[in-house]
Amino acid sequence: MRVLSQRISELLKHEAAGGVLLLIAAAFALIIDNSALSNLYHSILQTPFVIGLGNLSLDKPLLLWINDGLMALFFLLVGLEIKRELIQGNLSTVRQAILPALAAIGGMAMPAIIYSIINQGDPVALRGWAVPAATDIAFAVGVLALLGTRIPIGLKVFLLTLAVIDDLGVILIIAVFYTAEVSLHALLVAGGAGVVLLALNKMGVNRLLPYILVGLVMWVAVLKSGVHATLAGVAIAFFIPLRTKDPEQVSPLLRAEHSLQPYVMLLVMPVFAFANAGVRLIGLTADEIFGPVPFGIALGLFFGNQIGIMGVSFLIIKLKLCELPKSVTWLQLWGASALAGIGFTMSLFIGMLAFTDPSYQASLRIGVLSGSLVSGILGYAILRYMCSRVQESAKAG
Repeated sequence: MRVLSQRISELLKHEAAGGVLLLIAAAFALIIDNSALSNLYHSILQTPFVIGLGNLSLDKPLLLWINDGLMALFFLLVGLEIKRELIQGNLSTVRQAILPALAAIGGMAMPAIIYSIINQGDPVALRGWAVPAATDIAFAVGVLALLGTRIPIGLKVFLLTLAVIDDLGVILIIAVFYTAEVSLHALLVAGGAGVVLLALNKMGVNRLLPYILVGLVMWVAVLKSGVHATLAGVAIAFFIPLRTKDPEQVSPLLRAEHSLQPYVMLLVMPVFAFANAGVRLIGLTADEIFGPVPFGIALGLFFGNQIGIMGVSFLIIKLKLCELPKSVTWLQLWGASALAGIGFTMSLFIGMLAFTDPSYQASLRIGVLSGSLVSGILGYAILRYMCSRVQESAKAG
């Protein structure tokens, strides 16, 4: 029993574990939604949960607690990673950041353009323009992890940095384009919480508990404000200190990041996938499968990322603004750009915000699942082929 426990622990620590669990959760949701348990699946997700104190209460179905609550933890982790990268990581210098940063912009713009062209003339469908612009870092890194040490470090750094910048872009898109009517009173409360968090940071408070307690106040206020609550997670992250006065002490940001990561990757994201990936395939109409919305999402994810990332990378490298990462070939860069087309979690999340009309949910999920699947298969095939060529060359040498 102890050996089995150790083996499970080792598997869960593998880089690919998060992506594999996401895939299992999504498949499980699809199976259940196309079985006799479909009604139970949806009724559980719509079960109301109320948390309140006096006149202040939050009354939401389970699905929204997952999308607004659990995903706030995901965005908190994203915010911590972005802050660390900006201060002392791959985004801390212009030279390090220029290639993945500009490639990420291309990889967000081109999918949005493709989707918008396909759905022009339909104002409701056009609300989903940002759906194919997102990259699911857990899946993309999981595919790379399946290829092990045969993948150059430079390619991993490129894809990770690109995904971090993509996440930052998604955060800005949600804040600007998917914010409902705003409550000024609630925003003032959130702003007050932000002032307290800033004071904690400036006073050098290194314990995480004060940041957590004030952060909860900010999350509730943002939730009540009309701005999407997950953005509170990002805001909280930027107030948590990365550096401490004692160089030997682990900073609060790094402690929070290391503590959160396994829970987010192995619990929060699979739960989100299970709650949002279900789609009843029986009785789908041709428009729900092949219509402009699913077609635009799938083509945006698959072709948009490849064209945007490769096109921008080729242009800026030929202009000698930067160089290919060390030991990385153009073919490997193509494989990474295909993996960036795995939108899944982030695409579904944006889609939930873009399409409040239930009639669009099946089309959204069909487009995201199909586009992500073919992108992942192509990216893996390209990189697997390159690994085989490197091994053959090594044997021949």
